[in-house]
Amino acid sequence: MSEYEVLILASIIEKETGIGSDRPKISSVFHNRLKRRMRLDSDPTVIYGLKNFDGNLTRKHLRTYTPYNTYKIFGLPPTPISNPGKESIKSTLYPEENKFLYFVARGDGSSKFSKTLREHNKAVWYFQKVRKNRQAMRRKKRQQSSPKL
Repeated sequence: MSEYEVLILASIIEKETGIGSDRPKISSVFHNRLKRRMRLDSDPTVIYGLKNFDGNLTRKHLRTYTPYNTYKIFGLPPTPISNPGKESIKSTLYPEENKFLYFVARGDGSSKFSKTLREHNKAVWYFQKVRKNRQAMRRKKRQQSSPKL
C-alpha cells in the first residue's frame, strides 16, 4: 500500500472503531477483504459520500452510488473520510492475523467478528434486530410504569 492508501484505510478504521482494542481486528477484516477483491462494505464511507445525512442510514443510501460508497465500489475510496489517529494508522500497517471477513457493532462500542457470511448474518440479526426489540420493550415498560400527570 502507498502512504496515501494507508491514510485512507486508517481513516475508515478510525470511523468504524468504537473500542480501540478492536482496531487491529477491523484492520484485518479490511485487509482480508481487499486481498480477496471483496468490497469493503463500510457504513462510514457511505455516510461520508452523502449530502445532508440525517443520522439514519437506510438501504437506499447503501444502494446509492457515490465514489465513497464501498458497498458499490471495489477497493478504497478516493480520499480519507476522517482524520485517523496514531492507533488507526498503526493498525492499518500491522493488522491482526486472522481470517475474519465481517464485523457488526454490538451496541456497546465493541464489534462481533465473523469468518463466514452465515455467522455474520446471525450476528447482525442478534445485535441489530434483537437489540432494537429489547430497547423498544424497555421504553414501553418505562412508559407504562411512569406516573401519569
